[in-house]
Amino acid sequence: MIPRIILTAGEPAGIGPDIIVNIAQLVWAAELIVISDPDLFLTRAKQLRLPLELIVSDFNLPAQLHQPGTLKIIPLKLNVPCEAGKLNPDNALPVLTSLALAANYCLEHKAQALVTGPIHKATLNTAGISFTGHTEFLAQHCHAKQALMLFIVDKIKVALATTHIPLAKISENITVEHLSNTLRLLHHELKTLFSQPHPHIFVCGLNPHAGESGHLGREEIEIITPALNLLRNEKIHITGPLPADTIFTEKYLKSADAILAMYHDQALPVIKYMGFDRAVNITLGLPIIRTSVDHGTAVDLAGTGQANPTSLKEAIYLAIQIANRP
Repeated sequence: MIPRIILTAGEPAGIGPDIIVNIAQLVWAAELIVISDPDLFLTRAKQLRLPLELIVSDFNLPAQLHQPGTLKIIPLKLNVPCEAGKLNPDNALPVLTSLALAANYCLEHKAQALVTGPIHKATLNTAGISFTGHTEFLAQHCHAKQALMLFIVDKIKVALATTHIPLAKISENITVEHLSNTLRLLHHELKTLFSQPHPHIFVCGLNPHAGESGHLGREEIEIITPALNLLRNEKIHITGPLPADTIFTEKYLKSADAILAMYHDQALPVIKYMGFDRAVNITLGLPIIRTSVDHGTAVDLAGTGQANPTSLKEAIYLAIQIANRP
């Protein structure tokens, strides 16, 4: 079966359209469909001096392999014309609408995976839309009990116990119940999506030096270790809590099938340093497959031809791989 992969461009004034136009020039073992404004893509392709023929998607026809230089599209007009590099809150609603529509096509099994481009959250918030991130939005839209951000670069997988919340609120969001459920979900998805029959998960501490035996904080003693012990009793292979400043060294990475970090910036600086152009974000716990680039909108690069599409390539490769799993 040829999988259908739905793409969303994210912020129209950013590099989302650029990198999609770039990957449209390649051969893919799937049908690629973008939900966006045709004028936006034709204008951006012209700016990039790349050929692009848009074909209105028809779900009544069998999926067809992508043809380089073309792109299937589900037309969704922007509210106002978009100029590369110039953010406009007037176009915030179509951005969110495209994401909801894309998720619906996957929920209805008309498409096999969703690959998302970067959204400019501040622009959505300026437009009066409450939006903290793709992960939270898709979890709510798809009625998922819990969603988990997992970042992949090369063979390294790092998940986040908490996502887009202020540092001041991280500790109160890390509970024995939440950590236990997060680790169960991570363990299950490593087995199901990545065919790892007995995954070994390493877990970061929250505080410097993993609390230094309680002298630098007691979360490791009172919350994290009890949660890990619950999972060990369920025969889940877990090591930790370990200091975050050493867990990303070769000594541990060579043995870990995945690492669970306690918060966003405990993991993301490391992931982006390891492979900013290659990293992929996948949302675990959804009833659909969703992968994403691991970078922002780079508004200053939009329309210049300097945007690197590698992260999007990797996100599509991963989506196809998972969609084709037995």
